[in-house]
Amino acid sequence: MKTGVMGRISGAGRVFLFLQGPHGPFFHQLSRPLALAGARVLKVGFNRGDSAFWKDAETYVAFEQRPEEWPGFLDALLRDQAITDIVLYGDTRPLHAQAIQAAGRAGITVHCFEEGYLRPYWATYERNGVNGHSRLATMTIDDMRAQLLERRIDQPEAPARWGDMRHHAFYGALYHAHLLFPSARYRHYRTHRETPVLKEFRLHVRRLAFIPYHAAQSRAAIRRIRRQDFVYHLGLLQLGHDSSIQAHSPIRSMPEFMRQVIEGFAAGAPPHHHLVFKAHPLEDGRFPLRRIARDAARTFGVAGRVHFVRGGKLAGLLNHARSVVTVNSTAAQQALWRGLPVRALGEAVYRKPELVSEQPLDAFFADPMPPDPEAYDIYRHYLLVTSQVVGGFYSARGRARLIRGVVDRVLAEADPYDALQRDHDHLQPGPRLRVV
Repeated sequence: MKTGVMGRISGAGRVFLFLQGPHGPFFHQLSRPLALAGARVLKVGFNRGDSAFWKDAETYVAFEQRPEEWPGFLDALLRDQAITDIVLYGDTRPLHAQAIQAAGRAGITVHCFEEGYLRPYWATYERNGVNGHSRLATMTIDDMRAQLLERRIDQPEAPARWGDMRHHAFYGALYHAHLLFPSARYRHYRTHRETPVLKEFRLHVRRLAFIPYHAAQSRAAIRRIRRQDFVYHLGLLQLGHDSSIQAHSPIRSMPEFMRQVIEGFAAGAPPHHHLVFKAHPLEDGRFPLRRIARDAARTFGVAGRVHFVRGGKLAGLLNHARSVVTVNSTAAQQALWRGLPVRALGEAVYRKPELVSEQPLDAFFADPMPPDPEAYDIYRHYLLVTSQVVGGFYSARGRARLIRGVVDRVLAEADPYDALQRDHDHLQPGPRLRVV
């Protein structure tokens, strides 16, 4: 049977080992079609939260040892169970980084999931690494242009709403709730984050409880900003504990980023310009960001010209912004799509010279360089036929659509980038590709 450019679509003879996934049931639900395709599935769990979302006790393997014993435990498991594939979410947490190294030595395929580069309606699927470890990091726009040829691409229609942020917060709270109770079985477990589990749980619960209040507060703040006649630049804040900050950025916290940006703004922006910081939708309040913005504005002599928005819809601010500055937020791609100048201070898959300015911050705020619209069109199309899959990890509807779109990619012999390259080598220019 012809399978197309992805190669074999079968699970026969393959053994998939799932490690830690996004909070919630996504990984367990993904395992079902893999098993139906003929694969054997196993899951390693490291704590009560991992076990709570995996509903099949027969395929569950508990890691009960000390963290330093994980590499030896994993090597034995890979050998004894004849593992052919590893599935994980995020590639920088120590357990996963060590698993990727072990897989490389053993010739095992690693399937990496991550939040979508083209968020919020897509998720990312790549092999062997994501974000700064993605193959996109070293790929040029010319490379992408050559592989795409002159083909037109049917862009998938994004749903009006997934509801993922609310579900994301819920599953985060539920996951950490399971970690609060002492467990003799997992007594050696240590979280990969610096924040204690109890504090993580409290932050998740508080975020859930205040969603309606913060949403109303943000809508009012955005309306006030849009009614004003000042020109403004937009600073996109991220979660300081996120791997994109900790592993792929010289900046380690949002307070550090905010002070650096305000200093550059004060030095270069015209005096009638303003600066608006927008918090990440999942910001949990572990830092007093509003106060930090106000104090830094006073320090650098721009008090009254720096604003803070807790959350709300990004589009309402982007539609009227002069430029965008960030560490490496994927939300900056919405700015690139609108043709807005973007300055990224950290490593990002979209940090290409045709797309992102490399000006010093003061020069950027004075006269920001816009992206090349043709280059961004090529870049976006390339992502849509390789790493981006419509759907989400947290809402039921988002998970269903994501699993339908990604399961054949997981089962395929070739990774999405190699599949496109093989397509490029065998097909003449002109065929119409449909993205799923």
